[in-house]
Amino acid sequence: MKILVINAGSSSMKYQLINMRDEALLAKGLVDRIGLDGSFIKHSKANGETVIKDHYMKDHTVAIKHVIDMLVSDAHGVIASCDEIIAVGHRVVHGGEKFSDAVIINEEVMDAIKDCIDIAPLHNPPNIVGIEACEAVMPGIPMVAVFDTSFHQTLPQEAYIYALPYEQYEKHRIRKYGFHGTSHKFIAQQAAEMLGKPIESLKIITCHLGNGSSITAVNGGRSVDTSMGFTPLQGLAMGTRSGTIDPAIVTFLMENEKLTVPEVNAMLNKKSGMLGISGVSSDFRDLDDAIAEGNQRAQLAIDVFCYQIKKTIGEYAAAMNGVDVVVFAGGVGENNVVVRNGALKNLEFLGIELDDEANDKARGVAGIITKPNSKTIVMVVPTNEELAIARETKKLVTLQKPFR
Repeated sequence: MKILVINAGSSSMKYQLINMRDEALLAKGLVDRIGLDGSFIKHSKANGETVIKDHYMKDHTVAIKHVIDMLVSDAHGVIASCDEIIAVGHRVVHGGEKFSDAVIINEEVMDAIKDCIDIAPLHNPPNIVGIEACEAVMPGIPMVAVFDTSFHQTLPQEAYIYALPYEQYEKHRIRKYGFHGTSHKFIAQQAAEMLGKPIESLKIITCHLGNGSSITAVNGGRSVDTSMGFTPLQGLAMGTRSGTIDPAIVTFLMENEKLTVPEVNAMLNKKSGMLGISGVSSDFRDLDDAIAEGNQRAQLAIDVFCYQIKKTIGEYAAAMNGVDVVVFAGGVGENNVVVRNGALKNLEFLGIELDDEANDKARGVAGIITKPNSKTIVMVVPTNEELAIARETKKLVTLQKPFR
């Protein structure tokens, strides 16, 4: 029972092949520079054996053909034929208000995903191209869409509505959607399982921290608030994104710096955040190195990031009338001890008693980093969005649940 997971970008495609009988990863890879000179495929088997092959791939359909060829090849393959793949799970960034769960893809679903292009112009088009490429290369194999936004469709109206004229919501569906939903759902469920408690009984704050970062309040297994909004720009300051700012800054910059809409958009999404404050890098590892050399702006960037995490944890504890568990995940959340320390500092009023030794050891491995008597448990739980997508895909293919 093998499922192929696809995450398609505009010129790249990540993939994993997972055996769902034991959830073992069989192979993973990246196809990069699709449609550009220098395109290549990097393919790794579960044993670590890796091969990189240069091929010109004019489009995603050709890229998928190379992925399949690699998976079934005598030298580097892990399956005998494509027939062993029972379904393909696709990461789709935006499902708007149409999807509150994963769905088997049909023509109606594709039309609905296309209808969301105007609110996700950078993400949904390549996701669509990836689906169409797989359908062309693997006809008859079920395709499943798993949406970043679907987990957050349980947000109450007071949490997702912006204080704009209501007509703008009715006309353009301008509201908080939230992102990273697949990860937030996965790590909340994993935390509950590790604690041996039903998720329905827990108030969990999940912190997905990486180059893109978001925090979610999960009450009884349901997302009730999340930091990203109409776009992934809202919320925490991130690697290159500004996060939440006074919206009047946008018009001020456009007027005083004579910036166009694309230019101010590029500034907020690609030149701000940790990179903008530090002037060094968007990579937290580079910031740590710069701090060790005495760079004060790099330190300020980390301080801003930690302060915003702390503030959001407090905000969501208030929203849920308490918190039982705080979970750190993502590349930064799982590995950066300094960030976890800074984010949890002065949260003793929430009943958090950090175990410094446990926190120091928790780098990329699951575990509890608070003391045994801590009223609120803090955990590190490595996320696995690909496995989460594969699980949703398996469930749907088994149930054959169509979109209505």
